[in-house]
Amino acid sequence: MRIANWFLGLGLACGLGLSPAQAVVGGREGGPAEAATLMVLNARGGVCTGIVLSPRAILTAAHCAAGGTELRIHWRAGGEPVLIAPASVSLHPAFDAQAVSNRRRSIDLALIRMAEPLPARFAAATLDDGAQPRAGAPVTLAGYGVSQEGEARTTGTYRSAALAAVEPYGPGRVLLWAADPAGAGKRPGAGACQGDSGGPIFSGSGVVAVSSWSTGPARRRCGLLSQGILVGPQRGWIDATLAQWRENARWTSMR
Repeated sequence: MRIANWFLGLGLACGLGLSPAQAVVGGREGGPAEAATLMVLNARGGVCTGIVLSPRAILTAAHCAAGGTELRIHWRAGGEPVLIAPASVSLHPAFDAQAVSNRRRSIDLALIRMAEPLPARFAAATLDDGAQPRAGAPVTLAGYGVSQEGEARTTGTYRSAALAAVEPYGPGRVLLWAADPAGAGKRPGAGACQGDSGGPIFSGSGVVAVSSWSTGPARRRCGLLSQGILVGPQRGWIDATLAQWRENARWTSMR
């Protein structure tokens, strides 16, 4: 597929909301660990964010890479678009593509292996395997999604937003929920939106979760609660998969 076609798909995905997860609305340009992130595009027009774990390994949301669709890893070099096909993709064995509609548990994570190392401009993110942030704890969500819901032209810029952890269903070991502190998930505010799936949610200096979904007021999909998959409880799968690829992730604590 030609580059022009991939970018046409990128615009359509944001405009139609094809990506199940949600871009940072109400945030600001820039944010922590920007050099550890890039974009993940698929041939169906899906747009997601990816987190660099090593020169050849990227962490993202599983729904971004599921279904056997063709993927491209995207960044810009000297103002020109770069699109690289990955060598392989590993979905978490507990990922369930129908989890949201059927209200089932799912571990929405995927690892992408590159055939060649990423450019030196990229740096590996640090994953946080410490305690889950409890209600009220500050977290930062970041990604390349839209800054205005449904507006495709606002995608492709790394943005971040300062949120607070919330516990709508109590503490868990799979999901992290976050919301704009002012709205507490009950009034619209900053949060994830289309294109942020697979992006980092930071607690302190480490990535504590990977963005997977969001909710919005009325018929909208963004602006209330942002949801992510906690990475600490999935360290065994992440490390084992990377070991098969002869890669390693950086964690806040050694084992």
